[in-house]
Amino acid sequence: MKKIKEIIVVEGRDDTRRIKEAVDADTLETRGSAIDDATLKLIAKAQETRGVIVFTDPDFPGEKIRKTISRAVPGVKHAFLKVEDAKPKGKGSLGIEHAKPEVIREALSKAYTETLEKESLISRQLLIDAGLLAGQFAKKRREKLGAALNIGYTNGKQLEKRLQMFQITPEEVIEAMQQILEDEHDPT
Repeated sequence: MKKIKEIIVVEGRDDTRRIKEAVDADTLETRGSAIDDATLKLIAKAQETRGVIVFTDPDFPGEKIRKTISRAVPGVKHAFLKVEDAKPKGKGSLGIEHAKPEVIREALSKAYTETLEKESLISRQLLIDAGLLAGQFAKKRREKLGAALNIGYTNGKQLEKRLQMFQITPEEVIEAMQQILEDEHDPT
């Protein structure tokens, strides 16, 4: 089983259990989206000593946790699950605890490090031209782009920020969009 050096920040004990089925890793649990100062201090200490990978559910509370940690602890890595990989078999909410071990390993292997660079690499016009910010297919294309680049789903406002945060290049966006558009025209 692959050993992960960084400490993985998850939402709860079911996530920890699933992570440990997939990889040999230590986890810190936020126990929900209202992260207290003591937990943030633990995450900051983990970042100083071993590094941190934030791996939260692909939903609103997971995104809130991700943003809270990013503001408080600069330079953490982020791993993302696709929504379809986090769905329960029956009823219930999205969660890492529903993902298959191989999907978890893949997401962790593609973790991105944030950057604090202010200048955007990707123009807003490129995103408009790619049909990612407006039009009837924009939401679906953002979902597919998030999956292709392994950065998770974003709404139109978040997309630019997330592409910048992970220093995704215009060439990477164009290449991913070419594949997405080909798949749209040839769904076989």
